[in-house]
Amino acid sequence: MAPASMKWDENSLLEKGFLRDEDERPKVPYNQFSNEIPVISLEGIDDVEGSGGGRSRRAEICEKIVKAFEDWGIFQVVDHGVDAKLLSEMKRLAREFFLMPEEEKLKFDMAGGKKGGFLVSSHLKGETVQNWREFVTYFSYPIKARDYSRWPNKPNEWRSVTEEYSEKSMGLACKLLEVLSEAMGLEKEALTKACVDMDQKVVVNYYPKCPQPDLTLGLKRHTDPGTITLVLQDLVGGLQATRDGGKSWITVEPIEGAFVVNLGDHGHYLSNGRFKNADHQAVVNSSTSRLSIATFQNPAPEAIVYPLKINEGEKSIMEEAMTFMDMYKKKMSGDLELARLKKLAKDKKDNLEKVKPTKNIFV
Repeated sequence: MAPASMKWDENSLLEKGFLRDEDERPKVPYNQFSNEIPVISLEGIDDVEGSGGGRSRRAEICEKIVKAFEDWGIFQVVDHGVDAKLLSEMKRLAREFFLMPEEEKLKFDMAGGKKGGFLVSSHLKGETVQNWREFVTYFSYPIKARDYSRWPNKPNEWRSVTEEYSEKSMGLACKLLEVLSEAMGLEKEALTKACVDMDQKVVVNYYPKCPQPDLTLGLKRHTDPGTITLVLQDLVGGLQATRDGGKSWITVEPIEGAFVVNLGDHGHYLSNGRFKNADHQAVVNSSTSRLSIATFQNPAPEAIVYPLKINEGEKSIMEEAMTFMDMYKKKMSGDLELARLKKLAKDKKDNLEKVKPTKNIFV
């Protein structure tokens, strides 16, 4: 029997833990797009020589990328060199997977601690509110660690297409990290070397249409823990970003063939806070489903997390160095503690509202 949360209807929304507290509910519609997030063309990024003694095309592009990471930690890239046909095939296969019967998707169920496969919602253990989404995930790098038994085998072309997609997205992510390394005055491989043996997790998200999208989220507000994330989204819209702690939000306008680039916590720490870790969420809508494909390029669990360079007069934003695994555990436990404290505060408020002052009838 399929999980109740896969019914994606009014009853599931109200009864199965999808309702967000008022302060977490969407403030901006999924299709109210903003042009605040930079769109950067990578055409000519390998051209290191300028014409007539002027600045090179690479220098101009790198300046835009660095500014985007400093201002938002999120931007879009076009003319990135990844074949448009490959991107189209990835989206086609992903949509076909989620349109399969529930029993077929559940053959890849990753519940019970399995590493990779299909899952519904994926909220932290201990959280009471679920995310309005289904997703399938698998680990693509390091290649030697691939477990194809946890990769879907339907649709038929899934493995061959996603292998190529993983390779191309990994190459693009490393190229962008080179830019940040150079901006920090380091050798261009510095950030990738800091990852030791870079891990890549692919997450294919499906956000079903929702009867009351103003009450829930497809994916709650968060920053990615890893180094750098690339997101390929369809043209529906729903990815939102904030840079003022959630007071205001903007919806990233979908662009055909573009990748959304997010910097994660690891990249933020390595830059000693110079480059922002993108604060973002996903909203849903009542008209249509939405699809996105994210590749998370992360450091190896044993990689040491600490600023690679601390400029004169600056202090490290980290108290001490730690492994990425320890950093990740600390982040998750912190998120859970915040959720616990928020629930306690909400329960206390609800209890106080239930206790009404008794009118003195003996006056």
